[in-house]
Amino acid sequence: MTAKSESDDKADAKPDTKAKAETDAETETDGNDDRKDGESVTIPVPRMLRAARDQLAELAGLRPEGVSGFERTPEGWTVEIEVEEIPRVPETMSVMGLYVVTLDPEGNLTGYRRARRYERGRTDS
Repeated sequence: MTAKSESDDKADAKPDTKAKAETDAETETDGNDDRKDGESVTIPVPRMLRAARDQLAELAGLRPEGVSGFERTPEGWTVEIEVEEIPRVPETMSVMGLYVVTLDPEGNLTGYRRARRYERGRTDS
C-alpha cells in the first residue's frame, strides 16, 4: 500500500472542479431567463445554431455553409441555413438551398424544409 502525496490529492481534485464547471456551463441560458416555473431551460444561441447545423447535416446529408437567420418562437427556435446542394465550376454557378429548420427549446430538431433554391452568384431582386 502506498501513501498518497499532497500533490496526488490536488491532482484528484482538479477533475472534479473541471467537471463542475462543465456542468454549470451546460445549464447556462442565453441571459433571457424570463421563464415561469415548470418551463424548460433553453440553450444558449451559439449552441442552438451548432445543433441546428449538425442535425441538418446528419439527417439530410448536406453540408451547411452558413446561417441566414434565426428566431426564437413559443415552440423553440426557427433557423434558416444555407447549404450547397449541387457544386459546380465556377463556384458562382453552384446550386444553393435555403433550409428552414425548427428546434425545440432544448435544441432538438423537430423538422426541416427547403424554402428555396438558387445559384450562388445570384442575388434577390
